[in-house]
Amino acid sequence: MSRKLQKQKTRRSIIDAAYRLLDSQRSLSSISLREVSREAGIAPTSFYRHFKDIDELGLTLVDEAGLALRQLMRKARSRIEEGGSVIHVSVNTFMEYVSENANVFRLLLREHTGTSPAFRAAVVREIQHFIEELTDYILGHTAISQPYAQLQAEAMVRIVFSAGAEAIDVNKVERKLISNRVEIQLRFIFLGAIQLSVRKDDV
Repeated sequence: MSRKLQKQKTRRSIIDAAYRLLDSQRSLSSISLREVSREAGIAPTSFYRHFKDIDELGLTLVDEAGLALRQLMRKARSRIEEGGSVIHVSVNTFMEYVSENANVFRLLLREHTGTSPAFRAAVVREIQHFIEELTDYILGHTAISQPYAQLQAEAMVRIVFSAGAEAIDVNKVERKLISNRVEIQLRFIFLGAIQLSVRKDDV
């Protein structure tokens, strides 16, 4: 294996080790560089060849978590093009992600209201990316005006993220009930945005 590939592999091992340490009881601020290095199977000194400190690793985790979820939702929208309800497919895809990547989603939830300003800002950026992408999708698939599309997207993203927090530690049946409720709430928002846009009320 080349030196470059080995370095990439080790960096990946560090990131994956940090995700594994982030369970229901632990946040980024509570894990140490030594713990991550031990979990990754490397010496603590090797950590610094890949990250300046644990905070830089934390920012990488937040960025990667947000990107992975955005990519998944883009794939969901591609499936929608082949037929199916936008809201149903999107909510189901999101809930599957939460179920299968609980520690990753916990990271976004925790750091959104955590003690680190840098981590909070990073999560806010990720949420804003979601809002912007959904706004563009709404504009491209409906006659809703830009201001209402933006407000609709923001409301939808915040409801879905809140539902994800509620669904993260429940069983499959309870998660399905949450999904059904969220789908109805999102339809309310969608229909309301259409009505307001038709009336052309001031935002």
